[in-house]
Amino acid sequence: MSTDRTPPEQDRQQAEGVREKAEDGRNEAEEFRRLAEEARVIRDQHQQALEIVREERERLREAGEMARVAGEEARVAAEAARQATIEAVHATADTLQATLENMKVVEEMRRTLREIRDVQKLDSH
Repeated sequence: MSTDRTPPEQDRQQAEGVREKAEDGRNEAEEFRRLAEEARVIRDQHQQALEIVREERERLREAGEMARVAGEEARVAAEAARQATIEAVHATADTLQATLENMKVVEEMRRTLREIRDVQKLDSH
């Protein structure tokens, strides 16, 4: 009977070994599925983070463009103000020159009037 019992015992042990391997395979497969799901979650998080970075970069690019445009507008305004200042300085210089010339004319008229007065004083004596 011992010979009859050995093969079924071997079969049982082999079957147990196959069952354990199958169970290990299922456990490994479940572990791989779990790891794959975790990897998908992490990948999705990375994609979301990359999208946030891309959107922020786009906002920064737009802000930089707005700053560049504002800087250009400020440069144009500063140039216009500089040109207006130069024109105002020239106009002031022209006005001062005209005033000086008028003052010279007035001074010449005073001299002439004094001379006329002096001549009249001499004639009346």
